[in-house]
Amino acid sequence: MFERSEISDLLTRIARGDRQALAQLFDDESGRLVAIAQRIVRRRDLAEEVVQEVFIAVWHRASQFDPGKGSGRNWLITMTRNRALNMIRDDARVEYHDAEVLIDIGDRQHDAVAAYNALAEQDALRTCLNRLDEPKRQAILLCYVTGLNHGEAAATMRAPLGTVKAWIRRGVVALQECLS
Repeated sequence: MFERSEISDLLTRIARGDRQALAQLFDDESGRLVAIAQRIVRRRDLAEEVVQEVFIAVWHRASQFDPGKGSGRNWLITMTRNRALNMIRDDARVEYHDAEVLIDIGDRQHDAVAAYNALAEQDALRTCLNRLDEPKRQAILLCYVTGLNHGEAAATMRAPLGTVKAWIRRGVVALQECLS
């Protein structure tokens, strides 16, 4: 592991076009950066993609690093965090599952609707679920009836992950208020 000044020195060498310095920096810091990115994007393959893009940016923009504004490690961490957050925002690039898994999930969507329809008309839960708008109800059923995680529900509903999480959170609060 490099000390802060060593990372700054490597970035200075990279700014001058030293590929060996880039390789050395990658070897030492990529593991830490992948771990940071993975905590944000939740998938190892996407985290590795984030770090690859960060090191491409380092190669092109190392001359923009200013040691007077902070450490080289913090510069790398900030770039990694920002790129990972952008990846989540660019939701179209995030594929949660392959087509075969999505077909199976589609069957579970039918199971969620069937479970909802099986509730008696006078059942308090059905009454409260009826008060929710359709996306919130569907997201809650997918997660709580069929056991899909939020990402799988987002892929099934073809909606951004953050939106689905908000629907679930607001829907659960509304259900709690209705049932109490």
